[in-house]
Amino acid sequence: MNKIWLVIQREYLSRVKKKSFIIMTILGPILMAAVMIVPIYIATVSDESKTVGIVDESGFFTDAFKDKDKISFKQMHMQIEESKKNYTALGYDLILYIPKPAYIYPSKIFIFSAKEPGMNVETYIKNSINDDLRTMRLKDAGVQDEVISAMKDSVTISSIKIDETGKEEKRAGMLNFILGTVLALTIYFFIFLYGTQVMRGVIEEKTSRIVEVIISSLRPFQLMMGKIIGLALVGLTQFLLWVFLTLAIVTSAKIAFSDHISQIEKYQMQKSGQVIDPSNQVQVDESLDKTSEIFNLLYSIDFKTITFSFLFYFLFGYLIYAALFAAIGAAVDNETDTQQFILPVTVPLILSIASLQPIANNPDGPIAFWLSIIPLTAPVSMMIRIPFGVPWWQMALSMSLLILGFLFFTWFAAKVYRVGILMYGKKPSYKEIWKWMKYKA
Repeated sequence: MNKIWLVIQREYLSRVKKKSFIIMTILGPILMAAVMIVPIYIATVSDESKTVGIVDESGFFTDAFKDKDKISFKQMHMQIEESKKNYTALGYDLILYIPKPAYIYPSKIFIFSAKEPGMNVETYIKNSINDDLRTMRLKDAGVQDEVISAMKDSVTISSIKIDETGKEEKRAGMLNFILGTVLALTIYFFIFLYGTQVMRGVIEEKTSRIVEVIISSLRPFQLMMGKIIGLALVGLTQFLLWVFLTLAIVTSAKIAFSDHISQIEKYQMQKSGQVIDPSNQVQVDESLDKTSEIFNLLYSIDFKTITFSFLFYFLFGYLIYAALFAAIGAAVDNETDTQQFILPVTVPLILSIASLQPIANNPDGPIAFWLSIIPLTAPVSMMIRIPFGVPWWQMALSMSLLILGFLFFTWFAAKVYRVGILMYGKKPSYKEIWKWMKYKA
């Protein structure tokens, strides 16, 4: 064990001192924190205010346009040609021109401006006119105002999960998919990054004949496990630093946006009926409503289970693949010869990534179940399912099989590594590797 520790220490210290490790450790938290901070920032810093001048020759839309956050409307009592010449001097950002209709109602409107009005402005104007036109046509058809008002009411859908005890929990939907995809891709990335590092390190030591000196003082299995565990600790160190730095960035951002977050919390209490003091009412706007919804979804996510699961699947997924990559490195003399062996090893990972969408579409389906149970696909596939909620027995079965898979593949890799690490000048085949498995220690 002492000798394995020395190999672990060497592999660990040589990696964490590299510039690439330091750069990725800094960039990772910034990217992850951006996912959490950007929605709040967008909600607080929305589009610039627009003042729309209305030239309505039809006379139908006097009351159609209501001022909205960042968009205000004013009637321009002048002809369209005159307004186009003077609108910037009068303080308008764009002109909404509604020509006199050829028949009953206008069929086309125009927006004149020097700058792009923006999709939000165009959509809001279009929806306002269509709503008003619809109302006028219904009135012409003799529909009562109460019926017209009721027709404008919209329905919102909330997906609620009910467990065996009857407890209700709001589903995060798309947020779960994004979170699961990010975690699955992170595991996929780390397995490939650090697994190939193990393989290249073994090839380098083998071709330089350094390994002959090393194994004179320790067994091949000890060398392999030292390399694998050392790089696993490098990956865990980087991940934990990512978590710590991300939390630090998010906490700093929370302090910077404290006023806005306080407003969101008051608004959430107001919507739930907990705020009854009129002086404590929060003015409702669309951005606040959307941001409040994002916060509700974030609070509904079980981050403790997700964090524990990620660490488990990250560690054992890496250990399985790192052992296989080490065996490949020991079996060949150069990186070119690794291609025939890498493909079968990486097919399960590629299959897991290709199945991200089907698993997210049906996280309780048979494809999702089997891919999250098989040890070689479980690390990526299960991380997609966990944010959606996975029965405890499936989690226990998946973790148990993953541990057993680790023991089996480590045993297999050790057999290949023991013989292959001292084999030179011969391209091994699958038949040759199978013979190595039968050699006695």
